[in-house]
Amino acid sequence: MQSPNWQKQLANAIRRPEQLLEYVGLDADSIGYSQSGLEQFPVRVPHAFANRIARSNPHDPLLRQVFPYINEETTKSGFVVDPLAESSFQPVPGLLKKYQDRVLVITTGACAIHCRYCFRRHFPYQESTGAHSQWQQGLEYIRDNSDIHEVIFSGGDPLSLSDDKLLSLCESVADIEHVDRIRLHTRFPVVLPDRINNSLLERLTDLGKEIVMVLHINHANEIDDTVSNMLGLLKQHRLYVLNQSVLLDGINNNVESLVQLSEKLVANHVVPYYLHLLDPVAGASHYEVALAEAQQLIREMRESVAGYLVPTLVTEKTGEKSKTLMERFP
Repeated sequence: MQSPNWQKQLANAIRRPEQLLEYVGLDADSIGYSQSGLEQFPVRVPHAFANRIARSNPHDPLLRQVFPYINEETTKSGFVVDPLAESSFQPVPGLLKKYQDRVLVITTGACAIHCRYCFRRHFPYQESTGAHSQWQQGLEYIRDNSDIHEVIFSGGDPLSLSDDKLLSLCESVADIEHVDRIRLHTRFPVVLPDRINNSLLERLTDLGKEIVMVLHINHANEIDDTVSNMLGLLKQHRLYVLNQSVLLDGINNNVESLVQLSEKLVANHVVPYYLHLLDPVAGASHYEVALAEAQQLIREMRESVAGYLVPTLVTEKTGEKSKTLMERFP
């Protein structure tokens, strides 16, 4: 059987830093990269995303998200391998229960793209994902706990799975009466818009549950015409679509970038949902933005645009029963 186009694109993704620099017109000899960072977390950038990186610009905000800069070798106190202590919240392998009414299923370790600030860049996926028996354990846990009303599929990226595998898992969850919503956390629709097709969306909406899709877009330049067309498909199939971003130094830590992103999201029927402070994962300290700066950015956004364009500034604290709001009002 011939592989779908999106799978071919993923297989042909850029996997070496030198290749990425050459593709965007930069001199590989002039920009150092972290060899140890590559060993921990390899490069993966599909051409569909690389095409949106400005040529010959070493400071491009999309390039800065995916290139393994030498700064990854900087160590900083508090930046650790498992910043959210997720290993302590697995009642069964591959399932995280940190909040009262919902669980998160680690469906796969695969992603469409490797974002260098990823808080799961060191996650032990081989121990926690993929096996049919582990999914069955997770499903049984959900069935046995009637206080679970929402199931979140994450990873990695759940859309790395084939349509049949993803929908089989969704159908199994949809058969559980006390589950009201299925939420998909994914970067695929933005990184590889060809992943989204009418058949997949129709089968999702036929499940009889509310389907929420949470995208991860950090900068307005990630949304080109192909992404806009894909977002139109999500609207056409009446999915509830949210976006969460991470506040990243040198990428989006200015009011202009944040406002442009929110305006572009809303123009494409996507709700600007959360703006996360960086999770302190080892290898990503160079992306950190100070809390006071983040709070000032949110204040300036509120002063310049309508409230629905302003995402909620949050962080995740181990042991808390929800995201922690980090806004500070005068």
